[in-house]
Parts: sequence; C-alpha cells; structure tokens
Amino acid sequence: MPTNLCRFNLFASSLLIVFLGTLSTAHARRASKESGPTTTVVIDAGHGGYDRGGIPGQRVVEKEMTLDVAQRLKKVLSANGYRVVMTRDSDVFVPLGTRVAIANAYADAIFVSVHFNSAKRSGASGIETYFYDRESLPLASAIHYFVAGGAPSSNRNVRRRGYYVLRKNRNPAVLVECGFLTNPSEAALAQSASYRQKLAEEIAAGVRGRSTVASARSTTRVATGESIPLQPYIDQTRVTKSKSSRSKRSHKKSTRRKKKSSKSGGSEAKTSSKSQEG
Repeated sequence: MPTNLCRFNLFASSLLIVFLGTLSTAHARRASKESGPTTTVVIDAGHGGYDRGGIPGQRVVEKEMTLDVAQRLKKVLSANGYRVVMTRDSDVFVPLGTRVAIANAYADAIFVSVHFNSAKRSGASGIETYFYDRESLPLASAIHYFVAGGAPSSNRNVRRRGYYVLRKNRNPAVLVECGFLTNPSEAALAQSASYRQKLAEEIAAGVRGRSTVASARSTTRVATGESIPLQPYIDQTRVTKSKSSRSKRSHKKSTRRKKKSSKSGGSEAKTSSKSQEG
C-alpha cells in the first residue's frame, strides 16, 4: 500500500510539473509576443560603391555617412530584439531592384532607407521623410517625429513621392533624409560620430513607436502621452508628374519647330541664324 501511494504521489507530481511547465512556456511565449518585437527591419544605406551620392563636387561623401548611420541603427535595433537585414553592409553598389527584392522577401518587414540631402544652394537645410503607400504614413510619421524633433535643423516635413524603393515595396517603407551635406552646419554635424549615433537612435525610436501613431485614415495631429501624432504631408507625386508632362510637351513643340525650320528655304535659315547670334 505505501508503495502504491508513493507511486501515485510521484505520478501526480510529474503531472503537476508538466502542467506548470506548459503554463510557464505559454506565458513566456505570450509575454515575448507582447513585449518583444517580431518585425524584420530592412535597413537600406543609400548609394554605395561607385555611386557616391550627392552632387558633383560635394566634399562630404553621402555613401559613407549613410552606411555609418545604417550600421549604428542596426546595432540599436538588434539590441532591442528586432531581426535586422541590411541591403548593404559595406561600400558596395546594390541596384535599386535588388534592394526592393530583399525587403519584399520578408512578409513582416518594414523598410527604412537612410539618406542625406544635397543642393546647389548651400543654405538649403533640414530633415525630410518620404513615403509612397498610405500604409507607410504611420511609419514615416513616427520616424520623422523623432528625427526632426531631435535634430537642430529645420523641419522640411513628411513628403509623398514615388521613389523606386518606396513605390515597389510591398511592405511599409520610408526614406529619411538626415540633413544637407552641402550645408556647412549640417555637414559638420554629419561628420560627428556622436550625431550619427543620435540619428540612429532617433530613427530606432520611430521604428519602435510606429504602432502608437494614429491610423493613416485619421486626422489626429496632436500627441498624447501614449501616442505620436500623424504628420501632415506634402504630396509631390502630382507635382513631379505635371512637371514631367510639361517637359514632354515642350520637347514635342521644340521638335516640331525644328522640323519646320529644316523645311524652310536657305535665305530664311540664314536670317534666322544671324538673329540668334546677335
């Protein structure tokens, strides 16, 4: 009898251990799911290899700045539990199609392309963030909210534009311009390791905070203690298209004028030539 009782107690204890273990595992999984990120972040360091980025004669090389910020961002996000994929992790050229293909290979991914701006006018300055698909607006809003808020530069707003890496992405995708390398003040900041680290941390804060941004269909513009405001944006897709169509129309008119001119007589052509010269 004591032997049977001992066996029963041992069996009951085993069942209890298994039951508690199952509960513990389920709880751990649930806690991990609730507190730990499961998203893949595809970080795209702009340019690379023979593509320096920027404009001709630019002193600070964009491809070097973007790679450094991207690598710092990778460390910050990895430390926060995200799975991070880099489109490039060294000074190599990666075609735009390949960058998009890498992002589209992950169903749960978000895509963050890191760039710096440039302009012929050295006074141009500021932070701007681009998106294309409406589903990407919360991510763009969050990243811009932190980067523009943490930088001593002007806020050039969130902008909608059809850049290839945004337009062809099936996942939420943004492109953040971290300042103008042709602006002496912003170029000096970009060359500071501590500032590049700050940029990486602000972008990471935007990635973490994207879920607290109001829906893209909402008109909320004010932040609360638990949320990030949805940013207003400038739609540059139509502007670019209209400029392009005007350019095409003017090119067609110019071509027609040239054809008519070539059909004119020799003396008329000479007169025209003289009037152009002086």
